[in-house]
Amino acid sequence: MTLLVATTWDPEPWVERFQSLMPELPVVIPGDIFDRRRVSYVAAWGPKSGALSGLPALEVIFSLGAGVDHLMGYPDLPPVPIVRVMSDDLTTRMSEYVVLHCLLYLRDQRRYDAQQRAKIWEQDRSPPRASDVRVGIMGVGVLGQDAARKLSMMGFDVAGWSRTPRAVDGFETFAGREGLDAFLARTDILVCLLPLTPETRGILNRTLFERLARDGRLGGPFLINAGRGGLQIEQDIVACLDDGTLKGATLDVFETEPLPEDSPLWLHPRVTVTPHVSAVSSPDATARSIVEQIRRHEAGEPLEGVVDLARGY
Repeated sequence: MTLLVATTWDPEPWVERFQSLMPELPVVIPGDIFDRRRVSYVAAWGPKSGALSGLPALEVIFSLGAGVDHLMGYPDLPPVPIVRVMSDDLTTRMSEYVVLHCLLYLRDQRRYDAQQRAKIWEQDRSPPRASDVRVGIMGVGVLGQDAARKLSMMGFDVAGWSRTPRAVDGFETFAGREGLDAFLARTDILVCLLPLTPETRGILNRTLFERLARDGRLGGPFLINAGRGGLQIEQDIVACLDDGTLKGATLDVFETEPLPEDSPLWLHPRVTVTPHVSAVSSPDATARSIVEQIRRHEAGEPLEGVVDLARGY
C-alpha cells in the first residue's frame, strides 16, 4: 500500500505531513522510483499528464483542495472514487474570507481607505446595518452553508441558490433556473462559491449581473467570487463596474492564474484582487483529513465527500 502525492504545489510539506501522520504508509511523488503496482491512494492537485496512469491497484483519488475541476478534464482518469477534501480548517478559512469582504462592503471601508490617503474627514451619519443588507450565496454545499450561518449571526439577511433544490435550516434557499431571478432580485452582495462544471462555466456574466437588486441600502450590487475563475467573464465584470451595473467586486479567482500583469482588474478602483487565498489548503489540516479517510476506508467504512462524476462535484 503506497500513497502517491501528485501536485503542482511544492510536494515536500505534504509528503512530510503524511509520513508523520501515518508512518506505516509509504509516500512517493511522481519523480521518485517506486513500484506503481503498489499505489493504492493518490492525493492530487493538478497532476501532470501521465502521473495517474499505470496504477492497477489504485483505490481512491483524494483532491488536495475543495474543488475537483482540476481532475474532471484529466486524460485517462482512473475509474476509482474521487474524494473532495473534508476539512473544517478549509471551511473556516472560506467563511472568514466571505464575512470579511461582506463587512468591508457593509461599512464602506474602501471609501474610508481613500479618504485616509487624501486626508479627508467625512462621516456617514446613516450607515446601513447588516440586517439592511441582503447577501445571496450561490452554492450551498458545506462551504456555502457555513458562510451563510456566520453571516446570519452578524445580522445579514442571507439566502442561497443551488442548481438543484436543497432544504437548509436557517436561511431561505432558491434553486434552478426557475428560482434564479427571484434570488438575484433580492441580492445586494452576491457571493459565488459554486463548483466549476460545464453548466456553471461563465455564469457570472452581464446577463446575470443586470438581474441583481437595484433597491438596496448599499447603492448597488457587489460581487464576491471565491469559487473558481472559470465561473466569471472578466470582460463583463470590468464593463459592468464601469457602467454602474456592479458597484464593486472582490475576486480571489481568475480565468488565468496568476492574473496577467496587463489585466485591467489589477488597478480598477472598484476591484479588490486577492491571489487565490480565500481558503488555502493547509498541509497539516488537509493531510489529517485524508489520513482519517484512508483509515476509515481500510476499516471497511464508507468514504465521505465522494464526487458525483456525472455532476462534477
